[in-house]
Amino acid sequence: MYIYGRNSVKEAYRAGRTVDKLYLQKGESDPTLSTVYKLAKEERTAISYVDKNLLDKLASGGNHQGVVAAVTDFDYCQIDDIVALAEKRAEPLFMLILDGITDPHNLGAIIRSAECFGVHGIVIPKHRSVAVNDTVIKVASGAAEHMAIAKVTNINDAIRKLKEQNIWVYATDFDGKPPKDENLKNNIAIVIGSEGEGIHRLTKQLCDGTLTIPQYGKINSLNASVAAGVVMYEAMRQRR
Repeated sequence: MYIYGRNSVKEAYRAGRTVDKLYLQKGESDPTLSTVYKLAKEERTAISYVDKNLLDKLASGGNHQGVVAAVTDFDYCQIDDIVALAEKRAEPLFMLILDGITDPHNLGAIIRSAECFGVHGIVIPKHRSVAVNDTVIKVASGAAEHMAIAKVTNINDAIRKLKEQNIWVYATDFDGKPPKDENLKNNIAIVIGSEGEGIHRLTKQLCDGTLTIPQYGKINSLNASVAAGVVMYEAMRQRR
């Protein structure tokens, strides 16, 4: 996998990710690249100075900011690892479940917000969902290296198992309560629906409650990553 962008590559090193090779743009002298270079030298990574055209190709046309790294594929965890992380920190569980997010920009933005708001981990489905790829990592701006992400075969089975552990599961959809009117301080998992279909009917039925963000404009829906950010902020506000 190739990841690109100064923050993404820098955080990959700081998180202990294996970087097989680093590609730097010839003639680029930004201080942030100097930091990446230093980290690469410390890890004895092979470094190649190349033309911008090659970086454009490796980054598939993305905004690489003069640096691309060849890294091992993203290392997914298990749901139990996310639960264990919350227990290790002596904090009530704060988890996101993404029900079919297909836009890598949305997933990257959600990961970035989740890391900022203290989420312990994110669950995504194996099928009909975007995986953690180079675009996701770039949009997450380094946050993907610090976020536990589990990939499961069946979202509904995952929800059932969480409920057996006394974890309260909320859907984000219409016909629910405003997030501020729910107690989000305890062990919770929040389900975010896909960009087009929202949350699947059976998935919503399995949830213990529904959170609805009050809206006052003429358009009655929010982008998935924006909606996730609003709900995460309210949960973080209550917890802090």
